[in-house]
Amino acid sequence: MAHLQPPPTSPPAHCFVKRTFHKPVYCHHCTDLLWGIIGQGYTCEVCNFVVHDKCMKTVVSPCSSVAPTLIKTPVAHCWSEPLHLRRRHCNVCRKKLDDTWAIKCEVCEYNVHVECEDFTVPNCKDCATFVPEKNLSQVVQQHHWREGNLPANSKCVVDKKTCWTGECLAGLRCEWCGYTVHAMCADKVPADCTFGLLEPIMLPPTAVSIPRTEVPMEAIIGVQTRRKDTLSPRSISEEFPSGDYKVRESDELSRDRTKDRDEKDEEVVKVFDGNSSLRRRMFRLVTVSRAASVTEFLTAAMRAFHVPQENTKTYLTDAYSAEETELTDPLPVSKLTRRDGKRPAVFLRYREKDNDEGCIRVYPSRLGGEVVMDHTVLPVTSSTCVTDIIAHSLHKFGITNDNPDDYRLVEVMLDKGVSERVMECNERPWDLLKAVARDSIRQMEMTRFYLQLVKDPHGPSIALFVGSLPPNLSQRQYENILADIVGKAGYKYSSIGPIYYEYGSMVITYEDSDLAVRAFYTLRESCYDDKNLLVMLLPNIQPQMIPEGVQPLLVFVNVKSGGCQGLELITSFRKLLNPYQVFDLDNGGPLPGLYVFRQVKHYKILVCGGDGTIGWVLQCLDNVGQDSECQHPACAIVPLGTGNDLARVLRWGPGYNGGEDPINLLKDVIDAEDIRLDRWTVVFHQDEKVEEKQMQTNSTGMSRRGMYIAHGQDSNRRRCISKEQVHHSIHAGSTSEDNTQIFVMNNYFGIGIEAELCLDFHNAREENPNKFNSRLHNKGVYVKMGLRKMVSRKLCKDLHKEIRLEVDGRAVDLPPVEGVIILNILSWGSGANPWGPEKDDQFNKPNHWDGHLEVVGVTGIVHLGQIQSGLRSAIRIAQGGHIRIKLNSELPVQVDGEPWNQAPGEVVVLKSALKATMLKKTSKSKLRRRNTEPSMVANEQTKLEPIRGDPASTSHPL
Repeated sequence: MAHLQPPPTSPPAHCFVKRTFHKPVYCHHCTDLLWGIIGQGYTCEVCNFVVHDKCMKTVVSPCSSVAPTLIKTPVAHCWSEPLHLRRRHCNVCRKKLDDTWAIKCEVCEYNVHVECEDFTVPNCKDCATFVPEKNLSQVVQQHHWREGNLPANSKCVVDKKTCWTGECLAGLRCEWCGYTVHAMCADKVPADCTFGLLEPIMLPPTAVSIPRTEVPMEAIIGVQTRRKDTLSPRSISEEFPSGDYKVRESDELSRDRTKDRDEKDEEVVKVFDGNSSLRRRMFRLVTVSRAASVTEFLTAAMRAFHVPQENTKTYLTDAYSAEETELTDPLPVSKLTRRDGKRPAVFLRYREKDNDEGCIRVYPSRLGGEVVMDHTVLPVTSSTCVTDIIAHSLHKFGITNDNPDDYRLVEVMLDKGVSERVMECNERPWDLLKAVARDSIRQMEMTRFYLQLVKDPHGPSIALFVGSLPPNLSQRQYENILADIVGKAGYKYSSIGPIYYEYGSMVITYEDSDLAVRAFYTLRESCYDDKNLLVMLLPNIQPQMIPEGVQPLLVFVNVKSGGCQGLELITSFRKLLNPYQVFDLDNGGPLPGLYVFRQVKHYKILVCGGDGTIGWVLQCLDNVGQDSECQHPACAIVPLGTGNDLARVLRWGPGYNGGEDPINLLKDVIDAEDIRLDRWTVVFHQDEKVEEKQMQTNSTGMSRRGMYIAHGQDSNRRRCISKEQVHHSIHAGSTSEDNTQIFVMNNYFGIGIEAELCLDFHNAREENPNKFNSRLHNKGVYVKMGLRKMVSRKLCKDLHKEIRLEVDGRAVDLPPVEGVIILNILSWGSGANPWGPEKDDQFNKPNHWDGHLEVVGVTGIVHLGQIQSGLRSAIRIAQGGHIRIKLNSELPVQVDGEPWNQAPGEVVVLKSALKATMLKKTSKSKLRRRNTEPSMVANEQTKLEPIRGDPASTSHPL
């Protein structure tokens, strides 16, 4: 795990100095206001931790200078693009993020200023911790504490007192279960994390495995980062002068003119941390007294870079002097070389000549249950090689019977993320560290070593999902395309399949992780038919590690639906759940997620999108269900579309507006009940004469609609499905696949004026898709188009004369109508009910699982408006399970909101063999809201009642 867990005797390592504050300041430990006129409290000169005098001895939050050293298994953060965050505090410098550029982790609640990124602690959630040697009863999930930025009104689960504040970075929250506690109370919480109320739908990290690769987590979960090159620097704070300030020389003069600082007794000096800092022209500003000694100057420079190194091992040199020499003058600040218009500058250097020996930290990298040590410290010299370190480490870890040749040493650098490199046997780590120190002393401090098996315990098999290829090719054609891209480069895969022909995507498997990584980057940079290929590295789920009674929730989010609500939801769900169970439909659609969950016997699905997105997911389930352990997982909905008729019927609401807490959405999914949804096959069979005419105008032999089906891969649209056995429903002699199109209907099917209006809207959205990003705007466009139809030529006038209707084998006489709607659910056109309220007639009460469809008619645009407003109902025509319609002329039709003009022919609607199990939201939530954070641990409060401990304990909760 990537949580911080120092030994009980580890000090927080803060550098506290007494300060006088000129504005209200709160203690970061107890959250109380610091009272007084002068000398109200203490501030850490490195991380700006503010504390009362009375709280200094009980502080447990570590200083940011030592926090990286407390991590056992580092996990890099997945940064967002720069943005403005309100009511948040930086997890590095502890200052507010308001009105400054900031970045946040997409997986955990870690927020920092852009200029503080270099000093972040790589302790993101470890979401894939499967250990092959352990079974389900042996694994223990630990809490992952995150300091500060707690939800409003959070209370400590130990003492039931408020632990939240908006004034400073204080309090702790578990990223998995949602427990919120005071920092001094964290050691009183049970060590085992149970995921809180989300346990029934959580994919445990211990059930996810990913082979060792260099592919970052962003590429695996599909986070798209778009970093800006030019950002506004943060203004210098007079209250806390030790912040991170990256300043370019061209900006210095303008800064000098804007600052009103008396520099008679103190000097602002630029500090470069080694050669790397100079090459990037990035430095830190420190303010030191002109009368400061060398030791005081050196201490200030080291604190500016969060370096906990001893002063005797480092020194300062004048950056602008002709020869770089060590500063030895008793008053070094006044002796610094100055250039015109520039501040003096110094280098922070490491004493290489006087340090021929030292110590390195070696950590075990998932070596099994027999290793109980977090790490070991080994003395090394310039002659110590990697082979010696492996042998000494195995002895320290108590592994004496294994062959040292089965292990390897990995260099891990925690500066600006996590980077790894496998070391050669003849390399000398101490010489390597000294070489790193020339570039950066901080990088030297952030470098550690891991002992791991040469053979990956997770196995070498890696699956890559490849998409954006042409659809409906043969397997040989797909293999040839991949051979041209990865085969020529020498990255031949071990196997291919499954292949999703209709979507132009497939899964390829490698048995060599190094080859898989090279192929991954090669494919990601490749194009085919002027389209960039989509490639994803897929995690592996171990179903035997999922506890009994847990049904992990597979979340699909259409980020293009609902404006920016989709992006907000996917970020929230990644933080609340395991990010490996949350998939962005913009990256390959539902297929990657369904493939990852193919071996899970029981799971649920949450679809965030409109009715078209739900139909897309159900269609993909139809295609892959027979190859999965769970063929019919129940589906819940977060409505992000315009109409959301299916969501309305299943009580998920008319549309998500961003006001509801995502945790409450997940609660509703847990409480929802299974319900069956009838699905129907709609078969369109064109007349042969019409087909021959289209064949002459289209050399490919594909109708306009057929061309749209083959290439209509937009995630906001309804998909057609693969062909079923429907020959028993079509007249003999007209069952040729060349002139038959087959669709699955979930909601409704329309012919006439209603479909014509839908087609006009669809065409307008295709021409200007960027304008149709608001639910209210979309409905307004519908109204405008309807008003135009009232005065324009009526294409569907006398529709009852152009079609012939049969229901269950009996001819039905149509009244004078301009449109016919066939309903599977009692919601149409954003919540209207054309069937109307229940009344005493020859028809049965309809529902969406009774195996029958309802046929209604509308007389025109005015009638449609009256139905929408609830003033009238449609004309009830028939009810049945098998419907046949003869089209005598070309008419507009639509299936689940997907419209087109259909040529003369025959339409058959019959019960589909495909099944769908949906989740219906219960009318009233059975769960209570907790008084710490919304609904995370309310039912587990009683477990913490007897927990009490020594409040002066120094065990660090992180």
